[in-house]
Amino acid sequence: MEEVERRTVVLDYEPRPQFQPFHFREQRYGIIVAHRRAGKTVACINDLIKRAIECPKPEGRYAYVAPLYNQAKDVAWTYLKKYAYPLLAAPPNESELRIDLVNGARVRLYGADNPDRLRGLYLDGVILDEYADMRDSVWGEVIRPMLTDRQGWAVFIGTPKGKNAFWKLWDDSQDDLTWFSLRLRASETGLIAPDELADARRGMSRDQYEQEFECSFEAAIQGAFYAEELRRADEEGRVGKVPVDRAVPVHTAWDLGVTDSTAIWFIQCVGRERRLVDYHEASGVGFDVYAKVLKDKGYVYGDHYFPHDVAAHEMSTGQSRVETLRGLGIEPVVVPMSNVMDGINSVRRLIDAAWIDADRCKRGLEALRQYRREWDEKLKDWKMRPLHDWPSHGADALRTFAGGFEDRKPIKIQFGRSSGTWMGG
Repeated sequence: MEEVERRTVVLDYEPRPQFQPFHFREQRYGIIVAHRRAGKTVACINDLIKRAIECPKPEGRYAYVAPLYNQAKDVAWTYLKKYAYPLLAAPPNESELRIDLVNGARVRLYGADNPDRLRGLYLDGVILDEYADMRDSVWGEVIRPMLTDRQGWAVFIGTPKGKNAFWKLWDDSQDDLTWFSLRLRASETGLIAPDELADARRGMSRDQYEQEFECSFEAAIQGAFYAEELRRADEEGRVGKVPVDRAVPVHTAWDLGVTDSTAIWFIQCVGRERRLVDYHEASGVGFDVYAKVLKDKGYVYGDHYFPHDVAAHEMSTGQSRVETLRGLGIEPVVVPMSNVMDGINSVRRLIDAAWIDADRCKRGLEALRQYRREWDEKLKDWKMRPLHDWPSHGADALRTFAGGFEDRKPIKIQFGRSSGTWMGG
C-alpha cells in the first residue's frame, strides 16, 4: 500500500488559552457562551478549517451558519479566507462564500434566514453562530438531518438573549457528558482591560452589560416591552407558585396560528389581581385538540377571548372558526382589532397586578420576557412595532385578554329625560 506523504502547515492563528479546551474537545456536540470580543468567531472558523483539512472522509463538507446571510459574510468571510489561505486548492468562491481545500474538503458560509438553501446536503461539521437569533426549527428540521449520513458534529456559539432555545441547549448540556460546554465571562477571562469594562458598564444599562459581557441568561432582553414590569413582579415575589382557586372561573385568552403556534393563557381574576395560572402552546393541530386540552385541565371556565381573525371562514368547509369552536363547546368572545401599542400598555398594567405561576406558565413567561421591538438596522434604533418571532404568540394572546377583559368599556347608566326610562349607554 502506497504511503501518503503528510506535511505540516502552520496557520496564522494562535489560540487564546480560553479556547484551548474547545479545540481539543472530543465530544460530538458543543456549546460556547462567550462575552463580546472574546474571539469566538475567529476560534470557530479556525476550528472548522483544521477539522476540514484533517477530515478522514472524502469530500468533507463543513459549514458556518449565521442568523442572516449578509451577517455571515460580514462577520466570517474575511476570517475564513485569511486563515485558510495556505490550504486553498483554488481562489475563494466569492459568489457562494465557499473555499475548497487541497484535500477536497469544502467550507461554506450560510444564513439561517434561508435554511432551505441547505436542504439536501450533507455535513461533517457545522458552527451555528448567534444561535439565539435563529428560529428553533433551523436545527431540528434542517441542520440535524444533514449530519446523519456522516455522523457529523455541531457547535452552537453566541451570547445570551433570554431563556430561549440557546439557553435550553446550554441548560441541557450541563448534565450531559456527551456535550462540550464553555462559558466565558468578561470578569473572568481577562481578555478585556478592566478600565474598558468599567467604561462599558457606565455606558450600558445593567441588563445590557450583564447579557453582553457577563453572559447572563437572566438579563432582560434589549428592546423588551415588559422588562420593567416583570422585574417588579420578580422582586415583589409575584412570580412563583400560584394555586388555582377552584371557586373562581378560569378565563382563556388565545392567539391563533395558521402556519405557526397557537398560544393560550389561563387566567383567574380575583378583585384587582390577575392570576396567570397556566399556559399552553402548540402548532399543527386543530381546534379539537385544543378543546381536549381545556377539558383535560379540569378547570371551571369563564370567558374565552379570541382575536378578531377567529371570525374568518375556512376555505375548505365554508364554516367560520367561531362555529367550529361552538361545536366543540367553546363560546368565543371576539376581541376587536385595536392599536398594538395601546394593547401593549394594557398588558403592562395587567402584569403590574399579576401573579404568575413560574412552572405551568414557564414558556409563556419567557415569551413575555423576550417580546421586544424590532431593530432598525439603517437608523440604528428601535422601531415602535414588535418583532414577529416565537415570543409573539404568547405575548399576543395576553394582549387579547387585555383588550377583551381589561379594556372593556363599563356600561354607563343614565336617566332618559324624554321617556322617563333607564337607559344603558
